[in-house]
Amino acid sequence: MQEQLLLQKLKLGDENAFRFVFDTHYGLLCSIASEFLKDDFLAETIVGDVILYLWEKRSTIEIQTSLRAYLVKSVRNKCLNYQQLQYVVKETRFPAQEDFLNGHSKFLVNDNHPLATLLEKELENKIEQSINDLSDECRKVFQMSRFENKKYEDIAQELSISVNTVKYHVKNALAKLRADLSQYISLWALWAYLFK
Repeated sequence: MQEQLLLQKLKLGDENAFRFVFDTHYGLLCSIASEFLKDDFLAETIVGDVILYLWEKRSTIEIQTSLRAYLVKSVRNKCLNYQQLQYVVKETRFPAQEDFLNGHSKFLVNDNHPLATLLEKELENKIEQSINDLSDECRKVFQMSRFENKKYEDIAQELSISVNTVKYHVKNALAKLRADLSQYISLWALWAYLFK
C-alpha cells in the first residue's frame, strides 16, 4: 500500500489501514523496544501505546518523515522516558523512604488519574531541564553512564579523561538531580499517603 494513500485512509478512520500498519510495523517496533528495555512485556505495552496513539490522533497528526521512521522515533522516545523515570526513582532512593517508593509505584502505573498524569509530565520536564542544565562534559558522562549503560572505564577511554573524572561528573549529576527533584519527592510521599 502506498504510504500517502495509507495515511489518507488512516485519517479517514479506515480500520483496514490501521490493521495494515499494525501488522507491518508491530514486530520491528517490539524488537526495538525490547533492545532498550530488556523486557518483552513492557516493550509490547509501549509499542501498543504508540500505535494506539497514532490511531486516536490520526486526524491531527502530521507525519513529516516516513511512517516507519515516525513510529520508530516515537517508540524510542517512550522507552527513553521510561528509563529516565525508572533511573531517577532508583537513584533518589533513601532507606527511610520505602513507603514513598511504594506509593510512587502506584503513581507510575495509575495513568488514568489526572493528578498522576500532571505529576508525571512535570517530572519528565524537570528531569530533562535538570540534565540539560549540567555542563557539557558532565551531561555527556552522565548520559553515557546512566542511559547508555557504559562502564566508567569505557567512558573515560572514549572521552580521554580519567576514571576519577567520570566518577566526579556522575556524582555531581546525581547530587543535582536529587536537589532539583526534592519537591517531587514530597509530592510522591503525599500521593502515597492520599491514594494508598
